[in-house]
Amino acid sequence: MIGCLRGIVGEKQAPHVVIEVNGVGYDVETPMSSFFNLPASGEKVFIRTHLVVREDAHILYGFLTEQERALFRSLIKVNGVGPKVALGILSGVSVEDFCLCVSDNNVAALVRLPGIGKKTAERLMIEMRDRLPEQTKGATKATGGAWAQKTSAVDEAISALVALGYKPQDAEKRARAVANDEASSEQIIRSALQSAVKK
Repeated sequence: MIGCLRGIVGEKQAPHVVIEVNGVGYDVETPMSSFFNLPASGEKVFIRTHLVVREDAHILYGFLTEQERALFRSLIKVNGVGPKVALGILSGVSVEDFCLCVSDNNVAALVRLPGIGKKTAERLMIEMRDRLPEQTKGATKATGGAWAQKTSAVDEAISALVALGYKPQDAEKRARAVANDEASSEQIIRSALQSAVKK
């Protein structure tokens, strides 16, 4: 089991990042909250990981905080919530806000997240009430961060939203609705995710 990586940030293409450790590049999938706070390419990074082993692939998920990894591990234990959906949840709301949703029984807020229907949201409310990891207490919202752009900001944002579970048409609609000439892909993704969970 790979529990963490300490190395150099390589290629970044939301929500994927390559972490280079002693000449080996590890392909890691991250929630947007961690991705936005990754250092620039070429800089050192320490990232906590969770390895998911499937018949057709071994997928490494990475998190900058223990709170995010702990919540991810709890989420994937819920029936009907796989790693991709868990990543979408962590990208759409902070750990703190998710805990508030559960404690307030706010099903409506969770339904707005990619891959979450009403039944799944209700199941999350029931199963996560007693399952919220101890590490999530006192969790704070992630802010800031910058990353290199290889394509247009809007295209980058659309690709990231699709990777998080939005349908391509919906991802494009959300990204273009909040885009402007000066917005970076990070700002577009943030705005699109925030607009999805607003009441």
